[in-house]
Amino acid sequence: MSGMATRQRIVEAADRLFYECGFEHTSFTDIADVVKISRGNFYYHFKTKDQILDAVIDHRLAGRRALLAQWEADGDDPAARIRSFIHIMTLNRDKILRYGCPVGTLCTELAKLDHPSRDGANRIMSLFHTWLRRQFVAHGRGADADDLAMQLLARSQGVASLANAFHDERFLAREVARMCDWLDTRGQDAGMPAQEI
Repeated sequence: MSGMATRQRIVEAADRLFYECGFEHTSFTDIADVVKISRGNFYYHFKTKDQILDAVIDHRLAGRRALLAQWEADGDDPAARIRSFIHIMTLNRDKILRYGCPVGTLCTELAKLDHPSRDGANRIMSLFHTWLRRQFVAHGRGADADDLAMQLLARSQGVASLANAFHDERFLAREVARMCDWLDTRGQDAGMPAQEI
């Protein structure tokens, strides 16, 4: 197996373990065991866990950019693209119920640790914020697009946290439907202020 393939396997394993177990509770050994490589081979690619974290953040950013680009290509209009963002919670329901939101949980954990890479993790959240704002602008809500984007981002994070805390699948489905209903009332009336979800 090539060095690049091994490195990619390490990053993918670390990404999964950081999500499922948390960054702080995942060790080099945990990752090496999943990838089934020696410690020496592991250290050839990454000297510190922080280097792995930075690679995981870059991996997640690339994955989210590709996802947003796919939504852009598939969505007939801005509302359809925003619905793709909302429905990602349904598509990832089982993981959210078990582990929470992969972006939100990492940002929260690194903030608690006051970790130097937290700004990097926050770039993933900012990516969604900027993309949602652009969609609301294209949807005719230029005056309050930023407020609407933040409301939807905040609501989705809250729903993911509560669905995870209570392991409540019906709550998650109900809130996804409510977010879609809320979006339906955010038509092209740019003169109307943003309303709470």
